[in-house]
Amino acid sequence: MNKTGKRAIVIGGSLGGLFTGILLRSIGWEVNIYERSPHNLDSRGGGIVLQPEIVEAFERAGVAYEAPLGVVARERFYLKQDGSIATVMPMRQTLTSWNFLYGTMGRHFPAECYHQGKTLKALRQDDEQVTAIFADGTSDTGDLLIGADGANSTVRQLLLPSYEPHYAGYVAYRGLVNERELDKKTAAIFTERFVFYQFPNSHILQYVVPGEDESFVPGERRFNWVWYVNYDEATELTSILTDRDGKRRDYSIPPGKIASQIEEQMRSYADRVLAPPFQRLVAATKEPFVQAILDLGVPQMAFNSTILVGDAAFIPRPHTAAGVSKAAANAIALADALVTQNHDVKKALDEWENDQLRLGMHLWKAGEDLGERSQFMYGKKRFDDISTSGAA
Repeated sequence: MNKTGKRAIVIGGSLGGLFTGILLRSIGWEVNIYERSPHNLDSRGGGIVLQPEIVEAFERAGVAYEAPLGVVARERFYLKQDGSIATVMPMRQTLTSWNFLYGTMGRHFPAECYHQGKTLKALRQDDEQVTAIFADGTSDTGDLLIGADGANSTVRQLLLPSYEPHYAGYVAYRGLVNERELDKKTAAIFTERFVFYQFPNSHILQYVVPGEDESFVPGERRFNWVWYVNYDEATELTSILTDRDGKRRDYSIPPGKIASQIEEQMRSYADRVLAPPFQRLVAATKEPFVQAILDLGVPQMAFNSTILVGDAAFIPRPHTAAGVSKAAANAIALADALVTQNHDVKKALDEWENDQLRLGMHLWKAGEDLGERSQFMYGKKRFDDISTSGAA
C-alpha cells in the first residue's frame, strides 16, 4: 500500500486501538498508539466469540496467523439443576481469547509505534489537525485522533463530559481453568461445547478458549466461564468493586485482586445455586475476576478530526457477544471511508459516523433487552432471595 502522508493518533492500546491501528496502516497511514498502562495488557475479559468482523479485520490488515483463530464448539448444552442435560442444540461457533487477539495483533503492529505509560491530559484541534497532550508533558499532532480508550475513556470525557457508563444492575464473575486442572468427568461435559445453566435472575456459561500461551493443543487450552449475578448499586456494588488492597475500582477487578471475603461469598453462593458441573468449574478456578455490566451510548462519534470507537462510544452488554466485533467493525468502516474519500478526513468521517451510530445503538439496545430478560424476570433480587417466594 502506498503511503498517504497522513498520520493518526490512537488513544488506547487494547483491542479497539489495535484494530484501528492495523487497518489504518494497511491503507497507508502512519499510526502511533498511546496506552495509559505502563505494563503489557493481559487477560482482559478472558474468552471472546470469534465474529466475522474480527476475521475480516485480520485478513484486510494482512495479519499473519495460523488457522484456526479459536476453538470450535459444535453444539450447545443447557443443563438441568442436577447437572444432567436438558437440551442439546447443534450450533457451530469459534471461541477465542482476549490474549490471543491482543498477542496476534500486537506482533503485527510495530513496537516502536506502540507507546506505554502515556496518559492523555488534553486535546487541541483545528480544521486541519489534532494534537494530543499527555500528562508527562509530551504531545503528538496528526490528521486524525481515535479515542479507543474503553469504558473509562478520557477522550470521551473531554468531548462529551456528561456521558458516562451506567451500572446495569449486575456483574459478571469470570474465570479461566487450565484443561488439565479440571476433573475428567466435568471436562467431558464442557470440552468443545458452549454450555449454559439458567436459573431465576441469573445464568452461567462456559466454552473452551486457547491456552495462556495461545496454544490450541488439547490439554493445553482453558475453560472460560462467565456468571451473571445481580447486586444492588447502593448497598452492594462498592464492596464487590473494592479490591483486596482496599482500593475502589471503577468497573472491574482483575485476576488475583478480588477481596478475599467477596471471593469466599461468590464461591459459597456457587455451591448453593449452580448445577454441579459449574460448581466444580468455579471451585477449580484459582483467580476469578469480576466486572460490572455497564450501559453506554453516545449521540455523536465524530468531532472535527477526532472520533470515538469501541467501548469509548457504545458498550453493548456481553450477551450480544459483539463488543469486540463492534470495535473491529468501527475500524473496517473507517478504513473504507478514508479510501473512498481519498483520505479526506472530514468527508470520510461524514460518511462513517451515521452507520456506526446505528450499529452502536442497535447492539446497545439488543444487549439491554437480553440482559433485562435474563436478570430481572423476577425483580431485581438474587436467586437466594426470591427462591422462597415460589418464583423459582
